Amino acid sequence: MAAVLLLAWMMWPAAPAPARAPAARPRAGRPAAEPVAQEPLAPVKLEALMAPRQEPGDASRNPFRYQPKVAPPPPRQAAPPSSMVEAPRPAPARPSGPPPPPPIPLKFIGVLERANGVKWAVLSDGKVTLHGKDGDNIDGRYRIVKIGNESIEMTYLDGRGRQVIRLTGQ
Repeated sequence: MAAVLLLAWMMWPAAPAPARAPAARPRAGRPAAEPVAQEPLAPVKLEALMAPRQEPGDASRNPFRYQPKVAPPPPRQAAPPSSMVEAPRPAPARPSGPPPPPPIPLKFIGVLERANGVKWAVLSDGKVTLHGKDGDNIDGRYRIVKIGNESIEMTYLDGRGRQVIRLTGQ
């Protein structure tokens, strides 16, 4: 064992000599420049490198010190393990009972007031002009519940689908 160590030590190459910068060759017609003297290197202070350092604190230089501190983000929730089976989602709730009636397709055109103070509503379905007072049947399908100055309240004859129709001004 000692012989192997001695042989390895003898075969180990010696530390290389520091390399010198190649000397500049003088150009033709110019004199050679004088070599530049190198300054000695500063010694390394190993004790200063090994000394304990002060830990940085909360107070630090902040060029944005006039702005409020930003709140830290909320902690991230860990993803559920892949072994967990996702519960089936419930089906969207369907309304129970019959569907609501379609909207009443009449336009409220205006109000006529008779000399006796009874209000009559003027309505149109796009083809025919219709009229009636409170409680009258219109077109055999609708009933006038209440006539106002700017709107009319109507229902289907069976009482379902109460709807307010605003004055269109046409």
